[in-house]
Amino acid sequence: MTASLREQCHTFLSGNREAQPAELFAAMAKWCEQHDVMHDIYGEGATIQAFEQKIAQLLGFESALFVISGTMTQPTALQLVCQQRRCFNVAMHETCHIMNHEAQGYQQQRRFHVLPVGNPYRPWLLEDLKAWPDEIAAAVYELPMRELGGQLPTWDNLEAIKSYCHAQNIHLYMDGARLWESAAYYECSYAQIAQGFSSVYVSLYKGINGLGGSILLGDAGFIEKARLWMRRQGGNVYHRTPYIVSAAMQFDERIARMGELFARTQQVYQIFRNYPDFTLNPHEPQANMFHWYLPISYEKALVLRDNLAKTKGIWLGHPQTAPQPEQCFIECYVGDRLLAMADHDLIDILEWVNHHVRE
Repeated sequence: MTASLREQCHTFLSGNREAQPAELFAAMAKWCEQHDVMHDIYGEGATIQAFEQKIAQLLGFESALFVISGTMTQPTALQLVCQQRRCFNVAMHETCHIMNHEAQGYQQQRRFHVLPVGNPYRPWLLEDLKAWPDEIAAAVYELPMRELGGQLPTWDNLEAIKSYCHAQNIHLYMDGARLWESAAYYECSYAQIAQGFSSVYVSLYKGINGLGGSILLGDAGFIEKARLWMRRQGGNVYHRTPYIVSAAMQFDERIARMGELFARTQQVYQIFRNYPDFTLNPHEPQANMFHWYLPISYEKALVLRDNLAKTKGIWLGHPQTAPQPEQCFIECYVGDRLLAMADHDLIDILEWVNHHVRE
């Protein structure tokens, strides 16, 4: 029902426009012809290896490896760290993807133990890490933190964590699923953000609009060991060409647009300030995403969203429950759609929602 209703809409508040298969595959075919692309064979090939090296250089790492999914990438990388250090304690915020969206795979597969750090509603700090008296093999930092509306630690706090982990021989690992969205806020390069991290994972579809897949970055020895373990888990797919091409053909354009998307987010925040019944988290944008809190229950928000879709052909997104019973929120990613949407069209949507939440 929800998918069918969404497909009938012509206007979407959040995210990037996603090309339909015929359009996307035609663009990929054209790009392949222009760049003389040949298939890789189990990850060996000029196109995929050049793209891996491009990402490695962009983030300042020695080596990089394409992996079919982030869910395979992250726990495997952390398990390898734990095995090498003969310590299986991994510190991470309780909103991490590994804990919340992977069916407790790390636990069921007995890969490592999680030590939760920090306040559940804020980015974690150095003192949160120090609060654990146990030996720690690795610490995970998600940049930015999706479940907190795209919040980021301050640069000074992040640098303090980097320095401490280096001094204590703690492997600092970055969940960079949305790393591409963080540079505009920090006003620095991706290599500067990644400097001090021992390894990093980035997504090839979040923000980039590729078909899927991820890249794991680290030193050459770590990546070679990871390559073997991805194979052991069934990640050694024959041709990775579709995933690489779909990301590589638009990567530079998508990265170059991130500053514009962040500027648009700042404009969107100013428009929202005219609606005191709506609350945005974080209070000021830190990435081109945020959580939009509505003063109605989750159940009422579903009815409101579906009503807007049926009557206006506009899709708001997916309401989620909030701690307060008469409140919910919608995750908003400021991408192609909000970038192209005129202010008056956004205001019309907010006016409609504001009117109906007051009924």
